[in-house]
Amino acid sequence: MAEFSTPPTIDPIAATRWQRQAPAHSPWLHDEVGRRMEERLAWIMQKPAAWCSWEPLYGGLAAHQRVAERYSQSALSVVETQPGHEAVLREHLSNPWWSMSRWRQPKLHWGQPEAGSVNMLWANMALHNHPNPQQLLQTWHQLLAVDGFVMFSCLGPDTLAEVRAVYAQQGWPAASHEFTDMHDWGDMLVQAGFAEPVMDMERITLSYSSAQKLRAELRELGRNLHPRRFGALRGRSWLGQLDLSLARQLARADEEGRLVVTFEIIYGHAFKPTPRIKLQGESVISVQDMQQMLRQGRMQG
Repeated sequence: MAEFSTPPTIDPIAATRWQRQAPAHSPWLHDEVGRRMEERLAWIMQKPAAWCSWEPLYGGLAAHQRVAERYSQSALSVVETQPGHEAVLREHLSNPWWSMSRWRQPKLHWGQPEAGSVNMLWANMALHNHPNPQQLLQTWHQLLAVDGFVMFSCLGPDTLAEVRAVYAQQGWPAASHEFTDMHDWGDMLVQAGFAEPVMDMERITLSYSSAQKLRAELRELGRNLHPRRFGALRGRSWLGQLDLSLARQLARADEEGRLVVTFEIIYGHAFKPTPRIKLQGESVISVQDMQQMLRQGRMQG
């Protein structure tokens, strides 16, 4: 099986820097993707006793709230890896001490839950800009209990194909880093220890009234993390040339001259299976895996 460490052509240092600089609010597209992913939860009959919401502020706060309403009786752990984001999210999610809903809601835990303690991990639009997605998948696997599942979304390789074509035509460096294919995500899930990965994909076409509006939205969604991106700042003349090229090549008559771009959205979920230990002359089994196998044995008995 192939080894995976980072997505194609991603610069880990730039990706880490972007994580620190990401805006402390939910981009519109993230919430829309989260809304569609939340609807997919209707296909899963398992109701988690406890679940984890991974970076919900930037991932889509409205989508997070829909999941919280769906699982209103489930304990919740919220993970925000950036302190500034956690502070903003606490303000959004906190209720006044006198509010009745504060006393009725299940326990809310801030920070990573204990290993093997949650039945679902929800992660919307987090993987495609992460400096080490394989490591992140392994972290999610560790947090899940046996038979728990991960539910995630991210951008796919056809995202911004129109913009990348403009850059290529001008002979410029790549407009963005490449995005991982959904089949590779499936392989990475298996390598991380998950089972029965189910991958799905759709394309969302968005239109903009101007190149300036398009660029403004793209700045909220991320940065160009390609190692061979432009190595220095560009001037106003280059920006004018970019806007002119975008307006010429992305405008569509059937959209009344609006600029049209494509976003490929990948959805995935997979389960954490019962650990399988290969016995050799001498085998080392973690306490956590042994406890999970014993619990599973009691349930089956």
